[in-house]
Amino acid sequence: MRAIHRLHALDWMAGGVLACGLLCLATGLLPTEPAGDAMVRIIPLLAFLGTVIVLAELTSRAQVFDVVASAVARAGRGSYPALFVLCVVFASVTTITLNLDTTAVLLTPVMLALASRVGIAAVPLAMTTVWLANTASLLLPVSNLTNLLAADRVALSPAGLAARMWVPQLVSIAVTMVCLWLFFWRRGRRGADGYVPPAAHRPADRVLFRVCALACAGFLLAILLADIPLWMASAAAALVAAAAFAVRQRSALRVSLIPWRLLVLVPGLFLVVETVNVNGLHDALSAAMGTDGGLLGLFRAGAVGGGMSNVLNNLPVYLAAESAVPVGNHDQLLALLIGTNVGPVVTPWASLATLLWFERCHAQGVRVSLKVFLGTGAVLAACAVLASVAALAATR
Repeated sequence: MRAIHRLHALDWMAGGVLACGLLCLATGLLPTEPAGDAMVRIIPLLAFLGTVIVLAELTSRAQVFDVVASAVARAGRGSYPALFVLCVVFASVTTITLNLDTTAVLLTPVMLALASRVGIAAVPLAMTTVWLANTASLLLPVSNLTNLLAADRVALSPAGLAARMWVPQLVSIAVTMVCLWLFFWRRGRRGADGYVPPAAHRPADRVLFRVCALACAGFLLAILLADIPLWMASAAAALVAAAAFAVRQRSALRVSLIPWRLLVLVPGLFLVVETVNVNGLHDALSAAMGTDGGLLGLFRAGAVGGGMSNVLNNLPVYLAAESAVPVGNHDQLLALLIGTNVGPVVTPWASLATLLWFERCHAQGVRVSLKVFLGTGAVLAACAVLASVAALAATR
């Protein structure tokens, strides 16, 4: 009973979504075959989410993020514009070369530690992370799980996808920078007029620091260079970090390190969306996007992808909407990809990266006003999706 009273509102929401999905399955609203297909697809995703968050928690406790944060702050030399550009580049490169979920998990603590180290407002740095985790995820197949699906559909290699999407990606990042500066970074919004670069941070336990830093580096290199699933790389890195803590600081290894809320919410989301899909969503998406591969069709696909992602979640929405795009309409499919990658910045559940970001912010005690998040995110989504789709159309 005491455990029930400790449940957060988001815990109740996650449980409710899963219960709703299971109810749909039990009543026959969701046939067993599509439900089984959905679960097979997300098992590796759940393994990745669980292990990468454990890795992030242990890495944070080893003070790796504090060391990185102080290095970034020193590079800015007390200049807010310089710090702003450094943070944008850092977040964009991490998302493009790694994965938006990895950015949300590993970079968010770096940004929050940076704010703490130099005594500046945390919200601008936090918003830089979550927005660019989504809007900088267009360029490579590894940048976003939806990109892997799209690359197979349009038969593009990583270089081919990058060649087709680099202009929309630059436009998306540029629009994000403008919105970040206007809403959070400009004078009067960032909480101070300047900052003093901190001294280099010295970790309390150098052994834990080195092991966890190497585990993270190995994880990132495995994603870039080795042809292995994300979950295997994150699980191996988490095991290395956990082994180090078992020897050096066993008390840090607790069951609460596992992100139970997300592991409950994600299967529920997929079951609910799959239920909606088999009961009319496919037909509705087909009607909304149309079959026009021209300019109007591209804008319609981008708008539908971004809008529906904020209502449901971008990954299941992409899977549902992909089949509604005619096989030969490759540009329309890429416009849909822009909508589902760049657009999910309005609601907290619009992408897994955003959910992970909220989890990291909650763990660090940082609160972002939901009203501000929704309002500024709506402006960014509308401007970035429109501009990126226009760039896609202009370069075909």
